[in-house]
Amino acid sequence: MPSNQENLLFIVLISCVATIGGFLFGFDSGVINGTVDGLRNAFNSDSMGTGFNVASMLLGCAIGAFTAGRLADKFGRKSLLVLAAVFFIVSAWGSGVAGSSASFIFFRILGGLAVGAASVMAPAYISEIAPARIRGRLATIQQIAIIFGLFSAFVSNYFLADIAGASTAEFWLGFEAWRWMFWIELVPAVLFLVLLFMIPESPRYLVMNNKNDQALDVLKRLYGELQAKETFSSITQSLAEDGHQPKLSDLVDKTTAKIRPIVWVGIGLATFQQLVGINVVFYYGAVLWQAVGFSEGDALLINIISGAVSIAACVLVVYLIDKIGRKPFLMIGSIGMTITLSLMVYAFLNSKVGISGDLEMGDYGTLALVAANAYVFSFNLSWGPVMWVMLGEMFPNQIRGSGLAVAGLAQWGSNFAITMTFPIMLAGIGLAGAYGFYSICALISIFFVAKFVHETKGRALEDMQG
Repeated sequence: MPSNQENLLFIVLISCVATIGGFLFGFDSGVINGTVDGLRNAFNSDSMGTGFNVASMLLGCAIGAFTAGRLADKFGRKSLLVLAAVFFIVSAWGSGVAGSSASFIFFRILGGLAVGAASVMAPAYISEIAPARIRGRLATIQQIAIIFGLFSAFVSNYFLADIAGASTAEFWLGFEAWRWMFWIELVPAVLFLVLLFMIPESPRYLVMNNKNDQALDVLKRLYGELQAKETFSSITQSLAEDGHQPKLSDLVDKTTAKIRPIVWVGIGLATFQQLVGINVVFYYGAVLWQAVGFSEGDALLINIISGAVSIAACVLVVYLIDKIGRKPFLMIGSIGMTITLSLMVYAFLNSKVGISGDLEMGDYGTLALVAANAYVFSFNLSWGPVMWVMLGEMFPNQIRGSGLAVAGLAQWGSNFAITMTFPIMLAGIGLAGAYGFYSICALISIFFVAKFVHETKGRALEDMQG
């Protein structure tokens, strides 16, 4: 039950500020899709060079996710979000003014550092300021923000290209439209930076760094005086057992000299979220649907439908996650993705290759389309938002930063591997083979969740065991 003095409006508002990082995560990931022709023309790059221009951000994401978790233990959750906001601003400006592939890649990697940091720090910050009873739904808003950021980037790119005539055409102030696609991001990035100065630091971080008076002040603003003292006592007690500043070596159990099991669970959650192939649908959606015979216009419509389906699924999670729990959603999602991916494989296997080399799917095209959207719904009902919720709350206070660092590195490393191997798989074993691999990974994830994942619904962060 909520405390009578709990400042729920304040908690919701500062959580929403943190999720702007998720919006920028989505926008920065999606904006590149409309700029590929502009990059190719501006830098005279071949397909491999253009591909690296597009994928370079993922390298920054992996580094950003790993370093942010550790730096946040030293400098604070809020401080790392502020740094991410600055990097978003510099990356958006620099990507638009870049005059060469080298400078463009530099600014995109900088943006990747911001995306990686925001991806782990926003859910961590929310989990550390939110009451246990609503922590899941507040953290899930992050996923809605990510999807809305992607959608906003697609809409912005579409209208800028439409008004200019093409992404490569001259637009305002004599600059090409594709450059403005990046500069549009400056608006939410600057807003994020300004609003971050209006939210408090995480009380868990403040206690870790012996800033007890500040921690108590923040807790009182969040929960009221009585609950603040109880929470403060729980935090100090949970940290007293270790008696030192958090460090990466805390991930190793001192008794067994082995990495703590909870760390392997975090790595598993982060990796399986990518091994089910969701980013193949995102990064290569147009390639996929054109390969199975849909026109470019049809592919655009499918993207819009998928976006609407994603948001609907996440809204459902927001409403139910603190009632049903995290583990049931992961199980439902894994089963749903196994079935829908298998149906897509079945549709691809029963299609014929035409004279042009494209798949001629006939009635199986409808099956593939329905299965793909059901797959997207299953993912966004489960692994999309719930994985981030779990990572933000499953680690004990002492190892939360380090645990997030390692899990974030695994998540973005898997993202990069899946993204880079899909074209190779497409050429080697075809769509059916590639999606067959993703369906097997989804099947394995069912057993992983059943055996290794433990429910965190309603538990205080101080009760999490490592």
